[in-house]
Amino acid sequence: MAVLFVVDDDTDHLAALCDLMQAAGHVARGFSGGAAALAAMETPPDLLITDLRMPDMDGQALLTAIKAGAGDLPVIVLTGHGDVGHAVQAIRAGAEDFLEKPYDASHLVAVVARALAARATRTEVARLQQIIAEGAAATILGASRAMQAFRAGIAALAPLDLDVVITGETGTGKELAARALHAGSPRAAAPFVAVNCAALPEAMFETLMFGHAEGAFAGAGAARPGKLEAAEGGTLLLDEIEAMPLALQAKLLRVLQERAVERLGENGLRPVNIRVIATSKIDLQAAVAAQTFRPDLYYRLAGAVLQTPNLRVAATDIPLIFSHYSQLAARRYGRADPPLNFMLMQHLKDRVWHGNVRELRAAAEAHALGLYDGRGDDVPMLAEETLAEKLAGFEKREIAAALDRHRGNTLRVADALGLPRRTLNDKMRRYGLISDG
Repeated sequence: MAVLFVVDDDTDHLAALCDLMQAAGHVARGFSGGAAALAAMETPPDLLITDLRMPDMDGQALLTAIKAGAGDLPVIVLTGHGDVGHAVQAIRAGAEDFLEKPYDASHLVAVVARALAARATRTEVARLQQIIAEGAAATILGASRAMQAFRAGIAALAPLDLDVVITGETGTGKELAARALHAGSPRAAAPFVAVNCAALPEAMFETLMFGHAEGAFAGAGAARPGKLEAAEGGTLLLDEIEAMPLALQAKLLRVLQERAVERLGENGLRPVNIRVIATSKIDLQAAVAAQTFRPDLYYRLAGAVLQTPNLRVAATDIPLIFSHYSQLAARRYGRADPPLNFMLMQHLKDRVWHGNVRELRAAAEAHALGLYDGRGDDVPMLAEETLAEKLAGFEKREIAAALDRHRGNTLRVADALGLPRRTLNDKMRRYGLISDG
């Protein structure tokens, strides 16, 4: 049973919407304005539904304030006719989804259920990642020369209080390497704080990174430390730093040079004692040459540089990594360890793994459930399908993968797949990817 906040200045609509959510099995608390809902956030809900146009604090301002605090709280925005442009802005600011009034009640119930399920999945993934993080160094698998050299590099750098840049292709374990550096350092008992630079809203950068004083801006509430202060004594991970705009790079550089932050609304500096690790999917020196990354920030961060090996240079490790993750998945789901044979191993080594270890791990977990359709004798093969069935299967897998990538946000999925939103919803119903009730 989920707790929902429902915000609308129209009292009749607010009451009807709360009744609908109660009938769907949730606990609904109604608020006649954004300020009242924000004041009740001391005990945050599982999801919030808000109207966009309201006096005083509108839905957009409420969304911004929520994302500055409880950033993972799913927010669904309801809009009137002609407000779709504003709703798109809300999506870009972090809203989970939006519905235009008048909306279909069963569709809203389905959207709420999907958003709650997506959040539950993210929470579970975070829990599993924490388990992995506790033994981070041990989970950097591989016996190849490339992986042995990489582990040796981590072991050599971990005790040194140097800032480090980790580069590598997607799925090669850059964050895992960062956690291993932290775990092997004298800072291991202090916090490890990860910041996804690609998801940092530019307007909220200073508040999120540097913190703010009490009442520094409308809706600010009590004083809050930023990410840098939260990492005090420990390690700050700047993930996908290549995505940070140049203007924000300049602000970050000043703080890293001084090792001190000035909270928004304050005049004094607060010293911070942190180690900074930055990860990037691209060569930052090439980005410097292309003038998309500040050279002074690069040299400030690059006390040392590590590059994570991809599976092309560590191909001999593929069977070991696949076996490890398939066994872990089997135990997690209460299954027997899945058998591995020569044909399957050969297929794994011959396949091109564009997503590297992340993609290999997904295949291993599917194998543990008997769902990986590789060429091994131990893998169940499907009966011959018609062309129409194959096309439908492909379409369903692509839509499901896009829903995963975009956390169930149908607006973003429709845009990514080049489909009208109504067409996408029809296909989702046809393939059982959405519930009408």
